[in-house]
Amino acid sequence: MFDMFNVYMPIAEMQFNALILVAIGFSVGVLGGFFGVGGAWVVTPALNIFGFPMAYAIGTDLAHIFGKSIVATAKHRKMGNVDMKLGLLSIVGSVIGVEIGAQNVMWLTRIGLAGPIVRYTYMFLLFGLGIYMMYDYLTKDKRAAAQAAKQAAARTGAPTPPRKAWNLPPMIHFPASGITISFWTVTGVFLFTGWLSGFLGVGGGFIRMPALIYLIGCPTAIAVGTDLFSVLFSGAYGCFTYGIKGRVEIIAAILMLIGAAIGAQIGVTAVKYVRGYGIRLLFAIMILLAGLSVALKQFNLTTTAAWVVMCAALGMCAVIMVKLWRGFVKEKAEKAGHL
Repeated sequence: MFDMFNVYMPIAEMQFNALILVAIGFSVGVLGGFFGVGGAWVVTPALNIFGFPMAYAIGTDLAHIFGKSIVATAKHRKMGNVDMKLGLLSIVGSVIGVEIGAQNVMWLTRIGLAGPIVRYTYMFLLFGLGIYMMYDYLTKDKRAAAQAAKQAAARTGAPTPPRKAWNLPPMIHFPASGITISFWTVTGVFLFTGWLSGFLGVGGGFIRMPALIYLIGCPTAIAVGTDLFSVLFSGAYGCFTYGIKGRVEIIAAILMLIGAAIGAQIGVTAVKYVRGYGIRLLFAIMILLAGLSVALKQFNLTTTAAWVVMCAALGMCAVIMVKLWRGFVKEKAEKAGHL
């Protein structure tokens, strides 16, 4: 029944269902706008699971990331969620990292190992990060209590242990985020996430957004907007370097952008109505499910993997849209009460 929606992809030389591409684009538009990531941790595995060779899946997704991030970043900027100084600093390290990662993938493709190695790397990162973020969410009350006790002790004059920090000069202050941090910490984070972008075909956001929160210290909403700003540039360069290598299927990228342009508006607006730790919890759940889909693909359970990745993405989109609607209704009721 859905064969009528099949479209020929001239660069990858294959047929692919246009409805699947639009659905993928819409879901990662919502997820990307909400979580501050490119969404490629869903898109690249999904394209590969549904039949794209890994190198084409990576290159096509980077083109899609670039286009979608323009829309999402513009809206986050309007909401004041982008630390421009931090975002601009990310560009140099990210671009260098992207090129190194892309060269690694081309080498692995030549020796026939790109698919399994990229998938195992995905699994390691997705499961590791997801478990850590779940732990962070579940222990937040305990940490809050410990912080309150420390503040109480400080008020009574009791000595408190010095805070350990990486303070290697030069130190840089970021007024929008309200943080001062070592230049080397920031550069190292962006170099590594740039490499991930080129190697995995992602904007690097599913690592960069948590890194901005946990390693650099950004507030969650600013981490979301600043990460999308950085994703915009790393996605642009990734699209360019894979494009000249003949691994970008532009028709597929355009079809995904149609869905993503709508989804990104929904996701960005929803950030206004969900608290920081709520965003972190939903993000942790999503990347664990994305990791499960990659693991199923690696063990040749392709159909099951396809259902998991798409149901997880669309299901999380539904949760985000429900929270957006509830927040909007509550805000409207509060405004009406003040009239």
